[in-house]
Amino acid sequence: MKRPSPGSPSFALRAVAPHWGALLALALFLGAGLAILDDYGVWANGAYQRWLGGATLAHLAGEANALPTDHNRFYGAAFDGTLRIGESIFGLKEGRGAWLSIHLLTHLFYLVGGLFAYLLARRLFGGKAIAVFAMLLFLLHPRLYAHSFFNTKDIPFFTMFVITLYLTHRAFARDKVSAFMLLGFAVGVLLNLRIMGLVAFTAIFGFLALDFVAARGWMERKRALLAAGAFALTGALTVYALLPHLWPDPLRRSVDWWATLSSHPSVFEQAFRGVVYRSADFPWEYVPVSFSISSPPFALFLGAIGVMAVLARGAKAPWLTLRNARLRFGPLLIMCFVLPNLAVVLFDVNIYDGWRHLFFLWAPFSLLAAFGLQEALSAFGRGRLRRAALVGALASLALTVISMALIHPNQSAYFNFLVDRVAPEHLRRQYDMGESVQTARLALKWFSENAVALGDGEPLITGTAENLVRGNATILPKAERDRLSANLSLDGFTLGVGFGEPWGLETYKVKVYDNTILAMQMKPDLGDVYEKVASKEPMVRSFFNVYYEDEAVIYVKEPCNETEAMLDGNFIIDFIPHRNEDLRSADHRAAGFERLMFKFTRYGAAFDGKCVAAVPAPYYSVAAIRTSQSARKVGTLIWEAEFRADAAYQDIYAKIRQEEPAARSVFDIHLADGALVYVKEPCAPSDADLDFFLHLFPERIGDLPEDRKQHGFDNPGFHSLLRRGAVFDGKCVASVPLPDYAIAAARTGQRTEDGAVSWETAFSFNPEPYAAAYAEARRVEPAARSVFDVHLADGALVYAKSPCDQRDTEARFFLHITPERAGDLPEARRDARFDNLDFDFFLHGSYFNGNCAAKMPLPDYSIAGIRTGQFASGAGEIWDVEFEVER
Repeated sequence: MKRPSPGSPSFALRAVAPHWGALLALALFLGAGLAILDDYGVWANGAYQRWLGGATLAHLAGEANALPTDHNRFYGAAFDGTLRIGESIFGLKEGRGAWLSIHLLTHLFYLVGGLFAYLLARRLFGGKAIAVFAMLLFLLHPRLYAHSFFNTKDIPFFTMFVITLYLTHRAFARDKVSAFMLLGFAVGVLLNLRIMGLVAFTAIFGFLALDFVAARGWMERKRALLAAGAFALTGALTVYALLPHLWPDPLRRSVDWWATLSSHPSVFEQAFRGVVYRSADFPWEYVPVSFSISSPPFALFLGAIGVMAVLARGAKAPWLTLRNARLRFGPLLIMCFVLPNLAVVLFDVNIYDGWRHLFFLWAPFSLLAAFGLQEALSAFGRGRLRRAALVGALASLALTVISMALIHPNQSAYFNFLVDRVAPEHLRRQYDMGESVQTARLALKWFSENAVALGDGEPLITGTAENLVRGNATILPKAERDRLSANLSLDGFTLGVGFGEPWGLETYKVKVYDNTILAMQMKPDLGDVYEKVASKEPMVRSFFNVYYEDEAVIYVKEPCNETEAMLDGNFIIDFIPHRNEDLRSADHRAAGFERLMFKFTRYGAAFDGKCVAAVPAPYYSVAAIRTSQSARKVGTLIWEAEFRADAAYQDIYAKIRQEEPAARSVFDIHLADGALVYVKEPCAPSDADLDFFLHLFPERIGDLPEDRKQHGFDNPGFHSLLRRGAVFDGKCVASVPLPDYAIAAARTGQRTEDGAVSWETAFSFNPEPYAAAYAEARRVEPAARSVFDVHLADGALVYAKSPCDQRDTEARFFLHITPERAGDLPEARRDARFDNLDFDFFLHGSYFNGNCAAKMPLPDYSIAGIRTGQFASGAGEIWDVEFEVER
């Protein structure tokens, strides 16, 4: 039978037939990628990476001074330059088309990495099923999958790393100079993308050196030398060719290249295990822990099996393992996983954003996990256990797909069950989730769709969010983009990971595992802010009057207009806490304060001859504030001031100290000026550590926000006393503004970390009707006497006690009414033969001047008898009385 010739359709069919499973899987991935291509936004580095690719091409075209002059001059643009060439070929310019092409080509290159992972697994393991499983493991990492659509730095390096691993196996298996030259080219591209390519270079060169030492005779040594020389020379030339900054002085600038990128000059502050570190000061376990808590757990388990199996084989025959081209690949994979972690620790490499810079670790680890599965299946033989293990592995892959779908398109915020994913906002406080803010695209899309309803506004950009807003605005479809720009300036959004700022009308949130990874807010109405403070005495008077009101530092200048020089200056606020340990950053703790620097336009505006800004205060108790302003162009100080931040709470305390509280408990609760005031004296800062809760019961249920009507009470966001108060002179004072609807009663207290109630109290907002009912009832003999005297008056029962401790009212009251005619009862109560009107004292009574009074209206049918009293949950009745009602 005649064999098909190369190039013929039948030859191609025979070539791909053995790989149909892998190709089918890749086709499904491609289809899914095309379907969700437009779901991802532009990340913070996206615009710069695209510019860097264009600048490199411009330099190659002869344009002077095209390359960056800062540390970014050492970043290669092999991938981003290729993307810009593609844009030119297809005539794509700035905007949506360019960004979608970047998404598509980056994701396609990611899938190419999956293909090479499969081909390498076929070489290592032989079996097609294990090789397909290795490819699926490689591609189904939630974080990497999301980044594969927009990250043109780490994803190309990740893909090139697995291609390099494939070419490494091929080169050592063929043992030809041409194969090592191709491998050298791949490592050169790796080094162009990231300096961590030295890991692959070091591991490969180490095995070449081992081959030279173990060679028998001159011919083998010569072959090893030629391979090493071809590999090193080709790699060096590739790096030189792809990094134009090295061209004028390769040796000296190569040293600078290593020195600069091994200790990245940009330092960030990020949370790790609830502590904020500078990125250069993370503990040694930062990368291993970040890797472990954000990777699929079953893959971690299989990877551990694979590592142990490789080490066990190597221990039995170490020399054979290191010399054999196939067996040595297990130790090589372990080296490629371990060496980067060691390099980060030994060379104090500046790492941040979790393990984003080391995404390539997943390439060797996924192959080790596939090897672990192969070893597990071999151990189970060919029986039911083997089939069960294989089904379990496939089910685990399916669970990963489901978990990715549930948080789509925010897979870059994926965490596994090794950390607490249940407690609201817990992850956000413990670990950095900042890379997830690429989902600014979601917020902009939502805002565009609702722009007409929301109307004009003046939103705000915080921190690095400006690049996110502008980049993600350009990827929106034209209709959405036009609606956005027609209704709101792009300078109008608050985006970031601080959240929880009370000064702003929250309009949109993106959450993963009940953790906020993005929020869009509007500025407060600065006209309302001005009206709130205009009649009050400022904390200090200077170029601006400065107020400390409702958890914000408020600046007011009048008369003022936006053309004045001060609007172009730099503002500084130093927040000095009562407790230094409240400062999360090590740098802030060392300095003793937290510094905020901002432009006036970030938090303020000029209108009606006034300039007003409102800056949210930190979450902790602020003892003092220093603030100043300098001219931007010349840096000279315009004005500065300092004041005690707790002075406002000292004034509140002075106003209410002689008044009777509405409720007494661990804290006394006062009603004053439309706010609840919490006071404890004597008090230590630790008394304020527990979370507070506050439930407000309105006079009309219809006044509640829609989502609270089913509960019957409002639940204002009041958790930390230190966020709404201060500790001074042995006192704790907090002031919580109340909503503007009529309130009948409140329940408040504190909870421990496990959610248990530490203390609570409840009270009525209007004691006067109860005081009047008490006075009226005391004029006549009670219908029954017990802990409370019970009076019949004006169609109601009046409960009276004097003297009375507020604890007397904490137990629930029961009231059973027996009618003269059973037919008068509600149908649901006729079998019981009495009506049941149980109630909480604080909703129908009040504590005042050492007295307690409650008034409970009676039904309008004829009553024969009444039984009433109090019962404690789980403790039975405290007291009860029973009496007949005279006709």
